[in-house]
Amino acid sequence: MAPAREKGGPAVALAAFVFYPLTLLLAKRRMEGLEHIPATGPALLVCNHVSYLDPVYTAVFVHRARRVPRFLAKASLWKIPVFGRVLQGSRQIPVSRGSAEAGASLEAAQASFADDGVVVIYPEGTITRDEDGWPMAARSGAARLALDVDVPVIPVVHWGTKSVYDHYRRRFRPSWRTTITVKAGPPIPMDDLRARLADRGPRPLLRETTERMMTAVRELLGEVRGEPVPEVTRGTRGPESRSTEQ
Repeated sequence: MAPAREKGGPAVALAAFVFYPLTLLLAKRRMEGLEHIPATGPALLVCNHVSYLDPVYTAVFVHRARRVPRFLAKASLWKIPVFGRVLQGSRQIPVSRGSAEAGASLEAAQASFADDGVVVIYPEGTITRDEDGWPMAARSGAARLALDVDVPVIPVVHWGTKSVYDHYRRRFRPSWRTTITVKAGPPIPMDDLRARLADRGPRPLLRETTERMMTAVRELLGEVRGEPVPEVTRGTRGPESRSTEQ
């Protein structure tokens, strides 16, 4: 018997009512690795980010695993009429970038873990600027969460969303000839890093933790794309950043 679906309330039901048909209309949809999303209890999902459509597909992916996703997202989205109320009602986590309140988003994520929530974060902080769609260097927020709280850390990748909506080229091309894939991998080993948290300075450990997570994301993306993974992470964004930007 399948586990009971996590209850999300009216806001989550409304989002599901909109997102499910939308993901089916924009392109063919393929979702793999749902078994890696824990049926109960907290989890941290670390994802690549190639298009602003990614969260729509991530949300449906997690919901199909019978869980409710809680995204770390730009606080400005809460100001959008109706949409902001949906974000609030579904208990998403606002991130105030570049302000003294930025650390509050990590505290809110930790509170979500305490409530057995599934938290979703895009460690790069924005959609990748890599021309070939590989992840850029990531920020430190995901690593901080992964080290501070003993929860499963699950890599999740998207591929195909950029073919439908390419933000940088201002191109929107829905097509059933396009396949959008969302795939989760097995949990990333974290116990050894957490055990060393008290023995090493936070900055080197944050870099190592970030690289381990993003290596898992890149390798999973390479599987989905059927291509070799670049040896060097592209982009100038470094994991040592103090920002908690999603």
